[in-house]
Amino acid sequence: MKKLLLLLLTSVLVFAAPKFLMPEEAFIPEAKVNSQMQIEATLNIAKDIYLYEEQLKFSIKEGSGISIANIDGPKSVKHHEEMVYLKSPSFVVTLQKDSGVTGVKNIELSFSYQGCSEQGLCYEPLSKVYLFDIDTSKLAQASLKKSETKKEEKVKPAKEEKSETDTIADTIKSGNIFVVLLTFLGFGLLLALTPCVFPMIPIISGVIISQGEGITTKRAFMLSVIYVLAMAVAYTIAGVLAGLFGANLQAALQTPWVIYSFAGVFVALAMSMFGFYELKLPDSLVSKVSASSHKSGFIGVAVMGFLSALIVGPCVAAPLAGALVYIGQTGDAVLGGMALFSLSIGMGIPLIVVGVSAGKFMPKPGAWMTMVSAIFGIMMLGVAVWMLERVVDVYVTMALYSMLGLGFAIYLGTFDKDSHIFKRSIAVIIFIYSVALFIGVLGGSTSMTKPLSFLKPQVVSGVAQSEKKHTNFIIVKSITELDELLSKHKGKNIMLDFYAEWCTSCKELEDVTFANIDVKNKMDEFILIQADVTDNKKEQKDLSRKYGVFGPPAILFFDKNSEVIKSKTIIGFIEPKEFLTHLNKI
Repeated sequence: MKKLLLLLLTSVLVFAAPKFLMPEEAFIPEAKVNSQMQIEATLNIAKDIYLYEEQLKFSIKEGSGISIANIDGPKSVKHHEEMVYLKSPSFVVTLQKDSGVTGVKNIELSFSYQGCSEQGLCYEPLSKVYLFDIDTSKLAQASLKKSETKKEEKVKPAKEEKSETDTIADTIKSGNIFVVLLTFLGFGLLLALTPCVFPMIPIISGVIISQGEGITTKRAFMLSVIYVLAMAVAYTIAGVLAGLFGANLQAALQTPWVIYSFAGVFVALAMSMFGFYELKLPDSLVSKVSASSHKSGFIGVAVMGFLSALIVGPCVAAPLAGALVYIGQTGDAVLGGMALFSLSIGMGIPLIVVGVSAGKFMPKPGAWMTMVSAIFGIMMLGVAVWMLERVVDVYVTMALYSMLGLGFAIYLGTFDKDSHIFKRSIAVIIFIYSVALFIGVLGGSTSMTKPLSFLKPQVVSGVAQSEKKHTNFIIVKSITELDELLSKHKGKNIMLDFYAEWCTSCKELEDVTFANIDVKNKMDEFILIQADVTDNKKEQKDLSRKYGVFGPPAILFFDKNSEVIKSKTIIGFIEPKEFLTHLNKI
């Protein structure tokens, strides 16, 4: 029996012990000389292996008259309190020659390194020696202070300016997990003040109001929390998928049939608020699901929260993009997903407050209750029309808004002489604005804020300037089209705007930031290209993936060599003044 137990224990230890790679399997160095007589070196590392920055060194054996002038390499990250490389780093070693050195010289380059396994094994320092023939006519001459030249050069990673998105991604890589979660919770609270979240306010309010007069503050809180948690789960799942596979689930759901279907759901909810019918599960089904009637409706609220996150608010902002970049670079879906979830909860906290308020201050049954239900019904219809903006012509949505406003104004009592003066005043204002919208549609106006602007005499230069934001952009929908333009305009500064019809922040950029006269004048100095990813077809997906864009809006800038200036990339909406300052630095 003892022998059997000993054999069993030995087997467990053998098979349970971690399998460590041999040094030649964990580290595979490569080095070659390019046409400029620079040495391009890469150290390929296996999975779960990392390299110490301090131990990466290049040296050239003395006697050849050639030394190391500079080493360019990637940025290291903090890991276990050490600066390391988590991915296979590549370096460019620039050489220099001593005075009087000519012809082709043979050099002996030593490439030294040390790393560890995440499973707990640290390898001893290793080195690889390479022999190269160097044409010294292509090398710059070294400084006269030869005695100060180091025999061995440590890698000095280039200090690269980071974009906001990359900075946030680095924060996740190097930060404490609790700090990361708190930071993203704060980002979420800030994003709650953007147009991406505003449409969810009438949705959650309507969901609470639709529960009827018997709802308590506790139940309103529970429903609000369920809505926000479902929303957070949806954002997290969509974000992790986008980070790992580059598949934007939210963008994929911005197809006409999905938009029409979800808009129809809001119309149905609105009709319910107006009292045409009551939306609820059959009593027989409710009794099977739960013995308590208080538990009914939670599933519906969760589904609404989940779909609202995916369909209603498909916006990409810098914090969200930073988390996606982190997931894509490291493959760490756990920490990246936790950051996304924390971000979503931050966005949802104000929604919980709104939901609880809707339940706590619910009016008692009667005329006021009917009025409140009608108001939220109108808001639901407004959300439906707002969603249709992504797939129908602007004239159609303006006409729908005007008809919605006219109907609501008449309901409030525009023509009711016995109506309260305050209520009637509001009704008259809504009625006048709705009539102006309708006239604007007939007159060809596309502005919701200035529907009657077509009546004002237009100066020719003014017309040209008002159309500028549209005509100046060259539209592309594929990598091939963009590459042709980049090649054609090489030597000029280029701005690339990723845009989609269903993107709320994209339209805000167009109507607010790009419409600013100072911004327009500065943008004239750039070749303006707009990548239209509305259709989300393979060509558009490939284009977004090539430039690491997870979704619009995103603004990229190219230098005169048609190379992306990564540190200048903008994700999400930006105010005109801030954008102008950004442009002046390019």
